[in-house]
Amino acid sequence: MKGDMKFIPVKTRAMLPPRDDLYRVLDASLPRLREGDVLFIASKILAIHQGRCVKINPYAHGGALGESQKERLIKKEAEWYAHSHLRSWKNLYLSIKENTLIANAGIDESNANGYYILWPRHSSAAAKEIKKYLQKKFRIKKLAVVITDSHIVPLRRGTFGISIGFSGLEPLYDYRGTPDIFGRIIQHTTKNIVDVLAAVAVMVMGEGNERTPLVILRGAAEKFVVFTNKDTHRKSVVAPRDDLYAPLWKPLKKSKK
Repeated sequence: MKGDMKFIPVKTRAMLPPRDDLYRVLDASLPRLREGDVLFIASKILAIHQGRCVKINPYAHGGALGESQKERLIKKEAEWYAHSHLRSWKNLYLSIKENTLIANAGIDESNANGYYILWPRHSSAAAKEIKKYLQKKFRIKKLAVVITDSHIVPLRRGTFGISIGFSGLEPLYDYRGTPDIFGRIIQHTTKNIVDVLAAVAVMVMGEGNERTPLVILRGAAEKFVVFTNKDTHRKSVVAPRDDLYAPLWKPLKKSKK
């Protein structure tokens, strides 16, 4: 039906660490984009494009505490991280990076061919550059680009997707000042549009050998997405000290970087 919203997975070749060209993959894999599309890109392929890859050395232990290579990378990459005695199960470290509560500072080694893949740098700025490139390539004005990653929610099993950077859309829908069904004025509620859509996109991408790190959302503009040329990525984040869960961050250690 006309106006239906749909998520379209896009199959690509494997991007190869330690560095590969994302723009060549986009040129080779994307169908023609349309006005009002939203493109979701897995953070891993952006990181590989930026060369954010470290060869795994299982024998690389060092420092006064005999830390592993991965432990040193986590402490280097995270803004806040758990002390070793607060480490959770299976050698996962609770950490905060770029206003996101994430395990191991987002460092991943799945589908990485013997490398640690770090989080990409400046994800929203990279999304903006990709958006400009694709707008020019396809001669369209309304386009948004969202960089996604997998995430674990406290007290829930399994992962789901979130945005770690984006460009071209308003991330929130604000209900404040509007009436509920009984006429009471809503005081606090804002709906996080960008992360809800990212969660569905990551589900469509898959986590295994699907090779679909790109997903196009089509038909959402009228219902959910407000396009903009302004930089809006700061609207969706809260400083750790002001967050509802701020008491949980107290045991975390701030990075010395």
